[in-house]
Amino acid sequence: MRSTSPTAAPHHPHLPDQPDRQQRRAGKRWLAAAAATLVAAGAAVAIPLLGDAHEATAPGYRQDDLRRDTDAIQALGVTGVQARVTTRPGRDLVATGGVAEAGTDRPVPRNGYFRMASTGKALVATVVLQLVDERKLALDDTVDSRLPGVVDGNGNDGRRITIRQLLQHTSGIHDDELPGYTTPQEYDERRYDTYTPQQIVALAMRHRPDPPGTGWSYSNTGYALLDMIIEKVTDRPWRQEVEDRVLKPLGMDHTYLPGSTPTLRRPHANGYQIFPSGERVDVTKVILPDPGGYVSTTADVNRFFRALLGGELLPRARMAEMQDTVPVDDKIQVFWPHGRYGLGLVNRPLSCGGSYWSHEGGDGGYITLNGATDDGSRTVTVSMSTALGGSPDNALRQEQAASNLVDHALCDTPGSGQGT
Repeated sequence: MRSTSPTAAPHHPHLPDQPDRQQRRAGKRWLAAAAATLVAAGAAVAIPLLGDAHEATAPGYRQDDLRRDTDAIQALGVTGVQARVTTRPGRDLVATGGVAEAGTDRPVPRNGYFRMASTGKALVATVVLQLVDERKLALDDTVDSRLPGVVDGNGNDGRRITIRQLLQHTSGIHDDELPGYTTPQEYDERRYDTYTPQQIVALAMRHRPDPPGTGWSYSNTGYALLDMIIEKVTDRPWRQEVEDRVLKPLGMDHTYLPGSTPTLRRPHANGYQIFPSGERVDVTKVILPDPGGYVSTTADVNRFFRALLGGELLPRARMAEMQDTVPVDDKIQVFWPHGRYGLGLVNRPLSCGGSYWSHEGGDGGYITLNGATDDGSRTVTVSMSTALGGSPDNALRQEQAASNLVDHALCDTPGSGQGT
């Protein structure tokens, strides 16, 4: 089923040498796992152009264009899609496609809840930079100066790693392979496993690191450490700092941490994982490690990026630090061509010139891409309720189709299906 129409906006407003093991968390590192497999295989990957140069002078992005772009995603085998484009307060373009539950005709809700996963890293990074602006932290503080003795063992040394490096994934800390699931049977057995940030860090210390500051490598453990640092500095739970500093001021009433509750608030589309065996399994009921556990909506995610890029959350100097980027590694370049990573923000080029800011996320069957222009005046979020983990090629096609939607919406150019 498909639903598309303009709608009034609410009032308020990944990378080890063994890619098979990397897929043990069936979603959070789906992109990294697929990228590692493609690179290891020496695959020649054709990245389609996000748009033709002549499109810049074509009529702007309209409701039919958004519908066609969501249809292109659904056609890959994604059970449900919802997308929202915000260009000004009070009115959005919204499109949905597919169904909320496989085997039914229940439509995808227009503002349904979904797991935002690593998009939550941008929330944590914003809080850290606010604390820096308040002089409660410095980006060049070492981890050990805030968490003595926590990063230690097997060559890991918190005296050599800075808060800036944690934020930018240049710390060299390697993630441990948390018990997860590569088969439906493992999902049934392990979906309710829980881990504290302290446990996540302790597990990561079993692995030898790369030298800090010498390269980019995605580290979820780095953000678990940032959660712990926020708590040490403020003497309050890190999630409370995110709530009070970001969510409440912006009226993001539909963004929350479910904690030990494995279900989502209604309405929502169910989340599905396609396993390497080809089986499509409903993986909606699951407990995810924080900060990747956040649940949100397309309206709330757009509101966050609009506020962040529009200067509502950070002063100009801190925003400049957040947008100081380094290239992502070769494996992730497959998925993010010419992508660069700042302090909790990803920068990617636009086909119409310039670039956009985002932080995608994927876990528990939900894959989310988003983007905002430099000034936050135009934002877009697309949530897909299926992770195409059957093969690296399928994961790449899903990333490309969603990236096309983001590019068309931010460039204000017609979708690729116009005229068909």
